[in-house]
Amino acid sequence: MNELLEFNPKRLTLARRRRGLTKTKLAELVGVEVRSITGYESEEYKPDPERLIQLAEKLHFPVQFFFGDDLDEISPDIVSFRSMSKMTAGQRDTALGAGAIALLLHQWVDVRFDLPRAELPDLSQETSPEAAAETLRRLWGLGELPVKNMIHLLEAKGIRVFSLSIDTVQVDAFSMWHAETPFVFMNTKKSCERSRFDAAHELGHLVLHRHAGARGPEVEREANAFASALLMPRASVLANAPHMATVDQLVRFKVFWTVSVAALAYRLRDVGLVSDWHYRNLCIEIAKRGYHKREPEEAPRETSQVLAKIFAALREEAVTKLDIADALNVHVEELDQLVFGLALTGLSSRNRVAVTSTRRPQLRVVSSHNDVKKG
Repeated sequence: MNELLEFNPKRLTLARRRRGLTKTKLAELVGVEVRSITGYESEEYKPDPERLIQLAEKLHFPVQFFFGDDLDEISPDIVSFRSMSKMTAGQRDTALGAGAIALLLHQWVDVRFDLPRAELPDLSQETSPEAAAETLRRLWGLGELPVKNMIHLLEAKGIRVFSLSIDTVQVDAFSMWHAETPFVFMNTKKSCERSRFDAAHELGHLVLHRHAGARGPEVEREANAFASALLMPRASVLANAPHMATVDQLVRFKVFWTVSVAALAYRLRDVGLVSDWHYRNLCIEIAKRGYHKREPEEAPRETSQVLAKIFAALREEAVTKLDIADALNVHVEELDQLVFGLALTGLSSRNRVAVTSTRRPQLRVVSSHNDVKKG
């Protein structure tokens, strides 16, 4: 009875949205009237133990998840999705729900490890997104060299990066500030090149639109322009890219900046190395070859350096995946989807032990100088 009194209806709402379900759909799955789900979520009445077990099974959360304090949820008003017009409400809720679970995991990690503090300037007053990208490169000492690993760069500057692992092109990535900490959530089902552009795009939102809110087509264009300039600096492109390039040349040269063929073609037009007419022909040829759906010469996928270090340290303390999942009252699969699908693979779910250590390991993250390619 005590457990029923502690039932938290907001956690039920979060779990339903995490699975992208409407109240009607959840009611169908559980075999109750919609008004029952509405009653549970509005705290009008609580589900009995048997019904709660049914809800937990259909939502794929442990029963314990539905008890406890309110969780930090992510409002759609503070994030920006690039493909909002094509995204369904269910897809948006699924992404935001994953973000809420990521915040829960971050809180668990943050009390145990000293993570890098945020070092992001406010570049909202720069004259253009390209000027902002140039300023950030100067402040971070990146010079004109290509960025070797975007995720490592973000993490070195104190940005928390998590994987969304959502198998749809409509959900690419989103970012936000939460309690003075910047977060980026990335769809890791996309190619490495497109994920890098997404990471740079979200970095643009964090430094350009922190105080203005990141919504609408204009801020999305600004973030795209910032990402293009950050990944492909004007001077670097002018010095290295061919004039009036063919698609075959784009495939060869894109490797230098680790960007997509389409992104490089756009940047060449942006800096004046191809005409509008030539750019249109490149786009037609790129579409014919199917490069929008299948990136040629795809680079190896980038993963988190911070999460890898965290889980290596936990492994030394014999902390298991189940220990973490139990502490958060979620299933192990939920964590796997947030950590790029591999950072937890070294943590066995066997031989569980209690987490007793109180020390806070300090993580060393490589500096941005190590995250640029040598030309």
